[in-house]
Amino acid sequence: MAAASDPDAADWLGACRRSVTAIRGMLGDRPTIAERVRETGTRGEGGDRTLLIDEAAEDVVFAELDALYAGGARFTAVSEERGVVDFGSTDVQVIIDPIDGSTNAKRGLPHYALSVAVAHGGTMADVVFGFVQDFGPREEWVAWRGRGAQLDGIRLDPSLGERRTRDGKLEVIGVESADPRWVMRSADAMAETAHRMRAIGAIAVSLCQVAAARFDAMASLRRCRAVDAAAAQLIVREAGGLVSFIAYDDPLAAPLDLEPHSPVIAARTEEGLVAAATLPLWPE
Repeated sequence: MAAASDPDAADWLGACRRSVTAIRGMLGDRPTIAERVRETGTRGEGGDRTLLIDEAAEDVVFAELDALYAGGARFTAVSEERGVVDFGSTDVQVIIDPIDGSTNAKRGLPHYALSVAVAHGGTMADVVFGFVQDFGPREEWVAWRGRGAQLDGIRLDPSLGERRTRDGKLEVIGVESADPRWVMRSADAMAETAHRMRAIGAIAVSLCQVAAARFDAMASLRRCRAVDAAAAQLIVREAGGLVSFIAYDDPLAAPLDLEPHSPVIAARTEEGLVAAATLPLWPE
C-alpha cells in the first residue's frame, strides 16, 4: 500500500478532471468580457493582479485537494494565488496554476489552461505527473514520468522530429512572455532561427504544442514561474521532446516555488533546442 505522502497515493488525474468540469461551469456562468475582467483588488502570491475568475478557479482546485487530504493524501500545494499551503507533508509537491493564460480567459481568446504538476522533490526533474487542460479547444494533456504522454487519451509519438524550411530555419516556433519590448529585442535572432512565430499567451499550452510537434520549438523570452511550466515540461519530455531552464547548468534544476527563476525553452530535437537557445532571453 502506498504511503499517504507517496505521489501515487492519490487520484490526481480524477481530481484534475473534476476540477476541469467545475472550472468550465464557472467560466460558462461568466461568458462576457465585462464579467471576466473583474479583479479582487489584490495580488496573488505569484505577483499578478488576481481576477475573480482566477480566485474562483483556485477555489475549485483546492476543494479537490481538501478531499484528497481527507482521504489520506499528504502533500504541500504551491499555487498561483494562495502560495504555499501545507497539507501535511513536504515530500510531495503539487504545483498549480488554476488559469494559465488569464489574459486570454478574460478577453475570450481561445487558449487558457488548468495546469497541475505533482512532484516528489523540489525541482523540475522531480515532477512525476503533469496535467494541462486547454479550455479553448478542450484538449487534455497528461503525462506520468516513465509512462509517456497523452493528448485526449491518445499516446503522443515520441519519434516525431522537427520541420525546417529549405534554408534551414525551424518552420514554427512558439514565443511566450510576448511583451513587445522583449519581442523587439529578439526579432533579429528570431528571423535567423524561425520561418514563422506564434504567441499563444499561455506557457503551459505553448509547451504542449511542442509535445505534439505542432511547434518545432518554443521559448519564453523572460523568466517563467514553476506554476506555468512544471506540468507541461514533463509532458514535453515524456512525448520525446527536450526542455531546458537556461539559467541553470542542469537544465531541469529550476525550483518548484513561486519565483520566476529562468526562461524555459523546449524543442523536438537537440538541434532545435540549440536554435531556441540562441534567441536573446532575459533571465534577470
